[in-house]
Amino acid sequence: MRPTSGLEVVRAGSLTTVQDLGRPGYAHLGVPRSGALDTEAHALANRLLGNPADAATLETTLDGVALRAVGTVTVAVTGAPCPVRVAGRPAAWGAPVRVPNGAVLEVGAAAYGVRSHVAVRGGFAVPAVLGSRATDLLSGLGPPVLTAGTVLPVGRPWGPVAGADTLRVPAPPTELVLPVRPGPRADWFTEESVAALARGAYRVSSAGNRIGLRIEGGPALVRARGGELPSEGIVLGAVQVPPNGLPVVFLADHPVTGGYPVLGVVPHEALAGAAQARPGVAVRFVMVGP
Repeated sequence: MRPTSGLEVVRAGSLTTVQDLGRPGYAHLGVPRSGALDTEAHALANRLLGNPADAATLETTLDGVALRAVGTVTVAVTGAPCPVRVAGRPAAWGAPVRVPNGAVLEVGAAAYGVRSHVAVRGGFAVPAVLGSRATDLLSGLGPPVLTAGTVLPVGRPWGPVAGADTLRVPAPPTELVLPVRPGPRADWFTEESVAALARGAYRVSSAGNRIGLRIEGGPALVRARGGELPSEGIVLGAVQVPPNGLPVVFLADHPVTGGYPVLGVVPHEALAGAAQARPGVAVRFVMVGP
């Protein structure tokens, strides 16, 4: 049954998913948190519309999305800066925008950064799984990746529209600085190798996704001991080192370890920048205390 208030996907973009604050508390079952990668952009989009922080938004990747309004709705676009158009006319980025019934909201390609967020007043009312509406690409939980023709229902508004001056909007990084707190297996690597990590000229690889930020260039980490570990649960931001010695920073849809040691952990507050770093952006690791 077609909802009386919603948004129909006209152009899905390269990867657009429904995201919220994820499903914490299930790591012991092997279920990652998932949820928005750029949590600041997700929160700002909801706040602009008077939605609670856990209301579901859309997370786009590089080339945006196009949506047709079913009933008149109010939306806000945040995250990676991009052109916004309603019925072919320019509209504001980072502010509430009214989309009349039948009009198409066009969220264009990111000018810089990677991921934009589209919130709608009332939130996207897709069914929740384990308490979350987030799409988890690795576990297959939550709604599928958006495709053209999908109609997303919209919930009831919670409060008044807030306006555009409520939060700072951090720019996507031109250099990604990642603090690393030593992890449970830091002693599996030589001290010289860990010291070189902080001096290495690394960059973001094009092989990254919602599961992990992959790094290339720079010196490979050298193991002080061989062997593999039984699979272990890991936290968001864990820095795992596969056999090629180049670290992988695990993001919201991360798996368990798969036998490779975790050198350390990037704190949560540094991960929004990782979500917006494009391939080729310089990466610098900074070792910090526990």
